[in-house]
Amino acid sequence: MSLEVIILAAGKGSRMRSDLPKVLHELAGKPMLVHAIEQAQRLQPTRTHIIVGHGAHLVESVVRPLGAECVTQDQQLGTGHAVAQAMPKVDNNAIVLVLYGDVPLVPAVLMQQLAEQAAQGDLAILTVTLDDSSGYGRIVRDDGGNIQAIVEHKDANTDQLQIKETNTGILAVKASLLNGWLPRIKSNNAQGEIYLTDIVAMAVADGVGIRHLQPDFPQQTQGVNDRVQLASLERWHQLQQANQLLRDGVQLADPTRFDLRGELIAGKDIYIDINAIIEGHVQLGDGVHIGPNCHIKNAHIGAGTQILANSVIDQAQVAANCNIGPFARLRPGTILHDNAKVGNFVETKKTTLGKGSKANHFTYLGDTVVGEKVNIGAGTITCNYDGVNKYKTVIADGAFIGSNSSIVAPVTIGADATIGAGSTITRDVADGNLAIARGKQRNLATWAKPVKI
Repeated sequence: MSLEVIILAAGKGSRMRSDLPKVLHELAGKPMLVHAIEQAQRLQPTRTHIIVGHGAHLVESVVRPLGAECVTQDQQLGTGHAVAQAMPKVDNNAIVLVLYGDVPLVPAVLMQQLAEQAAQGDLAILTVTLDDSSGYGRIVRDDGGNIQAIVEHKDANTDQLQIKETNTGILAVKASLLNGWLPRIKSNNAQGEIYLTDIVAMAVADGVGIRHLQPDFPQQTQGVNDRVQLASLERWHQLQQANQLLRDGVQLADPTRFDLRGELIAGKDIYIDINAIIEGHVQLGDGVHIGPNCHIKNAHIGAGTQILANSVIDQAQVAANCNIGPFARLRPGTILHDNAKVGNFVETKKTTLGKGSKANHFTYLGDTVVGEKVNIGAGTITCNYDGVNKYKTVIADGAFIGSNSSIVAPVTIGADATIGAGSTITRDVADGNLAIARGKQRNLATWAKPVKI
């Protein structure tokens, strides 16, 4: 039996105080809606339908690359009305899993369990028991403990308001049953909306079994309505990720001051100091040490490499036993070979630094290929951009670049060549040559120092 997913994502989210649709606000570095889609797609559904409304063009631009289909809800008339917009595109023999774009942390395993229960012909719903159930629909049971209905908070009586078991809105059911129930839903409630939750009472009336599951943690089914809730959910999620890394053998100086905004593949004996941000896909080899306040994005860091405080590494490949920082910036296209060193206030872009080579401080290397065992002195820059085009600099093995040098590309510095400090190099330098290109110094003994008028 096929599975189709419907994710409700049409709301504006006015309490976010933002022009951005609520479901596109980010948690752990990606939109909440993307979290929901990615977890659902682990079940390999036949189709994923996203109900869009407010900011539809923005939502569509995000979800289409993920293979989801968008269905427009012109008027937001309730959850039942939203689901009904997608049903004409759903196979009547499929299982339908209903999710919400502002509930980002429902794990795929719970979705799978709901779908399996629905495949037995039952209505499967996800509930959660809360100490404070204010604002949530209540799960109403009979004396035998069987679910009879879901009553929204604004429609609940005094006794029902005392119920702690609440509705998450997440459910799975056969499309054929859903198609029979949706047209029967009325809007005679405090909100004047078509509630999807009314299908529970219909299932009871029709003799359809109702099963329920609960999450391991209430945060897994928590929706986000404002920035306070988003921040709270972010911190909970980050702590779960940090604790898992600790269990996997990664040492974090402080799990509460660590952010993982993507995927981290880690070796053994790794140490990560406070305020580190890991973003995108990052791989760390054995023994990597990351200092405080570092940001690493879409990078591979080889075994034994030391990354000192306040360094930024973005789309770079770093080999083994390198030394980076403090205050270093490796921009996209940077490749460091074994034992290379990029020191404080050094920036690289589209640059390869060969084995054992070093740029210790205050240097910019752009569009540069540096060979092995090259020393690049403080204040060196490669002038790779003429305002229109960019050009390449090649520095061969063993070269020595004196401090405060400007190397104007395109240019090649030969093997074992030396560039005198303060030089501006505009022509190739042959192997083993010394190049000095600076203005002649003049000392004027008769010069009169200016005085203040």
